[in-house]
Amino acid sequence: MHDFLLAKEIADKVLEVARENKLEKISQVVLELGSVSLAHDEFEEHTEDISVDNLKFGLEEILKQSGFDTIDFKITKVEGDNWRLVSMA
Repeated sequence: MHDFLLAKEIADKVLEVARENKLEKISQVVLELGSVSLAHDEFEEHTEDISVDNLKFGLEEILKQSGFDTIDFKITKVEGDNWRLVSMA
């Protein structure tokens, strides 16, 4: 559940950057992923360790619906409590 919520948040950012830069194709997205703090469904904010495999699956499925279906995701686990979009190509 948390993995998919985070995938949606990241996918929204990827699509925003793609629109801003008028990208018609994205071949690679590089992310750094720490432990993520989330609040949802009336639960208070709490830290979750996100599965990289589940996150990749969620990103692929969400972005496929926007026409970006061949993206190679490079996700590195890092210290910290958030995620960061490092680069897109």
